[in-house]
Amino acid sequence: MGDIVTMDDLTNQEIVAVLDDAERLVPVARGDVYLPLLQGKVLANMFFENSTRTRMSFETAMKRLGGSVLNFTSIGTSVAKGETLYDTMQMIDGYADVAAIRHPRQGAAQYSADAVEIPILNAGDGAGNHPTQTMLDLFTIRQAHGTLEGLNVVLVGDLRYGRTVHSLSHALVRFGAKLTLVSPSTLKMPVEIVSDLREHGSEIMETESLEDQIAGADVIYVTRIQKERFPDEDEYAKVAGIYKIEASDLSGAMKGMIIMHPLPRVDEIDPGVDSTEFARYFEQAFNGVPTRMALLCRSLGIDVPKKVK
Repeated sequence: MGDIVTMDDLTNQEIVAVLDDAERLVPVARGDVYLPLLQGKVLANMFFENSTRTRMSFETAMKRLGGSVLNFTSIGTSVAKGETLYDTMQMIDGYADVAAIRHPRQGAAQYSADAVEIPILNAGDGAGNHPTQTMLDLFTIRQAHGTLEGLNVVLVGDLRYGRTVHSLSHALVRFGAKLTLVSPSTLKMPVEIVSDLREHGSEIMETESLEDQIAGADVIYVTRIQKERFPDEDEYAKVAGIYKIEASDLSGAMKGMIIMHPLPRVDEIDPGVDSTEFARYFEQAFNGVPTRMALLCRSLGIDVPKKVK
């Protein structure tokens, strides 16, 4: 049992074990098999920030495993009256067995984990971390390439504020990935993260040009330029729409290369890419269900059967 606030809460061996569990849970995630491993358990979905995929996939994961869900948003609750995060989490500690929390403030997930007894799964804390997204991303990459070891991964877009790429980059270098960071100069990966990645002995390249990186990539991971994270709208306007992948850009791509995106997309990937062999982002979104199932089971100390039928 335990919290998952950052990817440091999981060893490489534990990451692989969770991905193996998720693989076995795919038929349950699709609704082809009913496996009520979490019957009688309650998940609190604590969302203080907007979400579609993360909130719904946590809810689907819990319900497919026979559990129940309390959906909490800051609208229409006592948070609107000024209730503190500490007090809100104390209340949830008595209502649920596990909680997923998304919050605009970096560090809120760790604060919540320190405040309560139940396990906390970080569903995104500001520009900080998003480990459950990282796990579904790793699952998607392993599904496509059969391994996580030594891949050439290109991360594109908002690398400064994008918590998905912060968590994912840390996880990938642990498996020996070579990372190419593509962003405008104002949205570069924070210096402290880059130096941390290099300390792992990983090859890290930074560039502003995406076009030159397509041919050698095993994975191109595209992120949205996040308007809501910009303190200044003029600064956002300067970089909005700076990278856009179209089907014609992929003629030199390697066979087996995949394009990923945590979604929602705005205009970073042209819809014409959707029908190509490279598009993997909608499967990636589905993969949130089996992966979060496996993480919920781990946090609650429930073993996934070696054979699911």
